[in-house]
Amino acid sequence: MNKYIRLATVVAVLFFAGTVRMQAQTVKGQSPDSLALSMSTVMDSTLMGKSIFSILPGSGRNGSQSVVSVNQSDAVLKALNSHIAANSERKLSGYRVRIFSDNKQNARTASEAALETFKGKFPGCPAYRTYTNPFFKVTVGDFRTKSEAMLMLQQVKSIFPTAFIVPETINYPALNKSVVFNSIISGN
Repeated sequence: MNKYIRLATVVAVLFFAGTVRMQAQTVKGQSPDSLALSMSTVMDSTLMGKSIFSILPGSGRNGSQSVVSVNQSDAVLKALNSHIAANSERKLSGYRVRIFSDNKQNARTASEAALETFKGKFPGCPAYRTYTNPFFKVTVGDFRTKSEAMLMLQQVKSIFPTAFIVPETINYPALNKSVVFNSIISGN
C-alpha cells in the first residue's frame, strides 16, 4: 500500500510539471509496473504563426529597422574556409542558363561577344564558354535549383531572347549569393 501512495505522490507532482503517461504492463492481474514520462513543450500561444523577427523592437514599425547580430568564433570561420578550399574541385548536378549556342563560321567570335556582354551586365555571376563539336556554347550561373535558374532566365531574356535553362554539372555556388542575386534582381 505504501508504494501506491509514493507512486500517487510522484504522479501528482509530475502532472503539474508536464504530461504524465502511464503505460500499464499488467501480468496476470498485477498492477502497473512502469511509468513513462513525457514533458510537454512549453510554448507561448501568442507567438503561434508569427515570425520572431516581426516582434523584435523596431522591426519595421515607424520606419525603423532591427539589427540582429550573430557572434561566432574565428575557429568556425576558419573551419568553414578550410572545408570550402578542400572541396572546391567537387562538382554537383544543377542548372545553368544557356545564353548562346551556335555552329556557324562566326560562332567563335559571337560566343566571345555574348560572354563579354553578359559579364558587363552581370559582373558577379559566373559564365562559361565551351566548345562541343560543332557548337560554341555560353552558359551562365551555378544554380542548385531550377527556381534559381528561372530568376536568371527572366533577367537575360531581354538581352538574349533565345536563352533557356539546361541541366549541367555545376561548381559549388558561391556562399554569398546576395551579391549575385542583387545584381540579377536590379538588372545591373
